Amino acid sequence: MSTLYVVATPIGNLSDTSGRAIEILGSVDGVLAEDTRRTKVLMDHFELRTPLTSLHEHNEASRIGGILDRLESGQRLALVSDAGTPLVSDPGERLVRTVADAGYDVVPIPGPSAILSALVGAGFPTVPFTFHGFLPRKKGPRRSLLERIVGASETSIVFEAPDRLNALLDDLAEMASEDRRVVVAREMTKIHEEFFRGTMHDAARYYHERRPRGEITVVVSPGAAREGAKRIDMAAGKALAQALLKDGLTPSRAAREVASRLKIAKNMAYDIVHSLPESGKEESG
Repeated sequence: MSTLYVVATPIGNLSDTSGRAIEILGSVDGVLAEDTRRTKVLMDHFELRTPLTSLHEHNEASRIGGILDRLESGQRLALVSDAGTPLVSDPGERLVRTVADAGYDVVPIPGPSAILSALVGAGFPTVPFTFHGFLPRKKGPRRSLLERIVGASETSIVFEAPDRLNALLDDLAEMASEDRRVVVAREMTKIHEEFFRGTMHDAARYYHERRPRGEITVVVSPGAAREGAKRIDMAAGKALAQALLKDGLTPSRAAREVASRLKIAKNMAYDIVHSLPESGKEESG
């Protein structure tokens, strides 16, 4: 029966491949792989000879018609990504949607996931949590997402490239309260697996001293419970901010002073200051 199987593959250790995944990959008519070279390593390890076809972000749209033709002819196909569960920050979403809309069966074969591995290894609340994928590269959307993460009442998870990890940790340390905690999960299930645990300031310092490498998942602890405990009486916070502005401090300097005196996150202090009419005055050098 025509079926598209969405098969989770190991995020590092090949022994994490499930018996069902091996059975499916060995019995289907073809495997659609994000990178056929990486998938061939997995297939060779289990002595599977199923033909591989590339399907990645640059050719997904052009491949869909041919895949539908194969399903129409009665074939069974499997979709895999380079590592972990397909579609999660990986190509295949458009394909799965189109195949399902066309009336063919889509069957997930569950297995390894960097998101869940990092979540359960972090030690933060697991329900609820929000996964944000990779951060946007543009400054505005990136800043907005970081503010959302810092203000989140649930555990937040992001993927990040090694060469961008330091910038992420620096920004989180600057925006969040000093004791806000983070876990950086690196190279999970591999020989150099590392879970760094500490405050955002600790993490930023640690990775500035050691060049981060490999696959990285960052887990940020919930903020609202902690930040909420420090969510001071808004009237008192505004009164302090007004006094500082009247003393001649610019809004940005006043916000830093409010954050320091009240021991609250800087973004919360900025919100207090900028909610005042006085903050609209032009800042002088």
